[in-house]
Amino acid sequence: MNDSLDHEDPIEEAAADWLALRAEGFSSAQKREFERWCRTDTRHAAAVARLEATCALLEKMPLVRAELQPVIAFPVAARAGRPVTASRRTLSPLRVALALGLGLAAAITVAFLTVMPFPTAPDSAAQVFTTSTGGYERVALADGSVIELNAQTKVRVILAPTNRRVELVAGEAHFTVAHDRARPFIVSAGGVAVRAVGTAFNVRLATTAVEVLVTEGKVSVAEVERVVPNALSAPVSTTYVAANERTLVHLPSLTNPAPSAPAVEKITPATVRDALSWQERKLAFSETPLSEVVAQFNRRNRVQLILGDAALAERPVGGTFAADNVEGFIRLLESGTTITVERQGETNVILRTKR
Repeated sequence: MNDSLDHEDPIEEAAADWLALRAEGFSSAQKREFERWCRTDTRHAAAVARLEATCALLEKMPLVRAELQPVIAFPVAARAGRPVTASRRTLSPLRVALALGLGLAAAITVAFLTVMPFPTAPDSAAQVFTTSTGGYERVALADGSVIELNAQTKVRVILAPTNRRVELVAGEAHFTVAHDRARPFIVSAGGVAVRAVGTAFNVRLATTAVEVLVTEGKVSVAEVERVVPNALSAPVSTTYVAANERTLVHLPSLTNPAPSAPAVEKITPATVRDALSWQERKLAFSETPLSEVVAQFNRRNRVQLILGDAALAERPVGGTFAADNVEGFIRLLESGTTITVERQGETNVILRTKR
């Protein structure tokens, strides 16, 4: 079987030369000649499209670009066994990408997977920390980083010589990362990877989405489970989130197999405090839908609130409550004029609209 990395394709090389020339600036004559070359053979246009996709992929993945620099300094000459000589044009990242063609796409995929999170590790190979309903735990890692676990949370931690990796299996956790440029700190949750060196951020894994909120520094958020062997057919989506920003990454589902790229939202210090109020064992709400309030209380208490009327889901709630005082919250709802409370057994409380 022929190996495309061992036999250069003259069409790919010509396409690379054309695109490098275009990046430097076409003259009118060169533009016409390029368009004519593309029209003369369908393979020409296809090669251009493939190389454009490779460059676009590389530009979207700066972390991978940095990882590849030592490998791709003189790619074509080294691969062909020729002496390394200076090109008539500088070997910029664009030029390197064009020279490698489809071979670079494969290299990008390999490099990306080496810097992104590992597949789920067995508990025996990692430190495992968990909290129960209503629980909270603060864990100091050997590297100086700190993880704070919210209720009903599980994390697996592996501190390796070249990186530090955490899998958020369930729940929500806040990470204060000790600075170590040589060992990036990577948190994976539901197919989403959050990478940092020295920073602080919060990750919450829900059924349909992963929320990332940054309190200090900057992180990259990548959807790693969409990476497949043919990287050109499945570009990786990477988003950068800075302090006092958050993003919500919707997870693929049967009804929404290809969610849109996540947006980054600027948030106020007050919003940050509210989002992290669980660290103080309190819940703070400001115009929060009752459905979200119920979910927050249910994660922390044996008594479970159930919305018996769908119309209540969007009812706004404001105030600060002790996270373990669900009974106090129920009494507050009962004291109003719009909600009735019905108890079923010792643990279920159904909320309904008063008729």
